[in-house]
Amino acid sequence: MKLKLNDQVQIISGKDKGKKGHIIKLDRKNNKVAVEKLNMRTKHVRKSKEKAGEIIHFEAYMNASNVSIICPSCSKLTRIAYKKLASGEKQRVCKKCKESLEKEKKVKTK
Repeated sequence: MKLKLNDQVQIISGKDKGKKGHIIKLDRKNNKVAVEKLNMRTKHVRKSKEKAGEIIHFEAYMNASNVSIICPSCSKLTRIAYKKLASGEKQRVCKKCKESLEKEKKVKTK
């Protein structure tokens, strides 16, 4: 899976088609993602002696093929390519504008 946490994506199929959000959970084994405030589900929890009953709303997983990443530099839906850097690392790049999809890493100084 080429997607990572906090990537901005747009839903390309299903009931939330066209909506945008950030990835909050990944399930790499099953190729699924959860996007914040999209694909919401409701769960009713039975009351117990310690707790009152309640209704919980949560983001359900969806197949990763139903989302497309939004390039931060050109703001278009794109696919992901890889470019090898001089240091030997692989970097994700936008197929349309060839810019990096990685956010700048913050260097901690003490």
